[in-house]
Amino acid sequence: MTPGDKARRLLRRCRFGALATLSVRLSGHPFATVVPYVLDQAGQPLLLISSLAEHTKNLRQEPRASLMVHATDADVLAAARVTCAGRAERLDNPPAPCVERYLRYLPKARGLLEFGDFAFYRIEPQALHWVGGFGDIQWISADAYRAPASTLEQAESGILDHMNADHAATLRDYCRFAYGREVLDAEMTGIDCDGFDVRADGDLLRFDFDAPVTTPDAARAALVELARRARG
Repeated sequence: MTPGDKARRLLRRCRFGALATLSVRLSGHPFATVVPYVLDQAGQPLLLISSLAEHTKNLRQEPRASLMVHATDADVLAAARVTCAGRAERLDNPPAPCVERYLRYLPKARGLLEFGDFAFYRIEPQALHWVGGFGDIQWISADAYRAPASTLEQAESGILDHMNADHAATLRDYCRFAYGREVLDAEMTGIDCDGFDVRADGDLLRFDFDAPVTTPDAARAALVELARRARG
């Protein structure tokens, strides 16, 4: 697995990060806050933020920003972490698949769309700094981080509908196999080239593929193989 793959997978696993912007109020002084986010299929962070928020005011003036996340280990300094530096662009007409994906992962955000002051922003990564542990520290270019081209965005909703309608028992098998959890309610929330997520009794659980998949057929093969291992 490349450093770019590892950084992308960590960003996919997390839901909140520290967003650093350049403060208008403080004449360009770095300003950090916490924001929820979801990665799109290409690995770009999607934010839904209010025009009243300090970080949004900053981004309107200067789009350069960084998003830092870390694995939820007990020892933060020993946990893997990544900083994604890029430019945050407001999406005046966000693609429907991006909106649907964001709201599946963060359903409470649906109510925010009823307020006129919330808008989607997308960070285009320009460079990333990866810290995986002692001796595993490096800069990653945008090209090395970028997810491989795939057709999963167009197929995602259909895959989810199929898995949730016809394979709920398989999703529960996945949770038992990978996490040792017996769950009553399991629903696939999203799938991408790196893996998929299941909302299991209210908790989001991430399942990584052994290698990136880029087509619905490859995703199906990976899901079938994981089911075979889970039941083996």
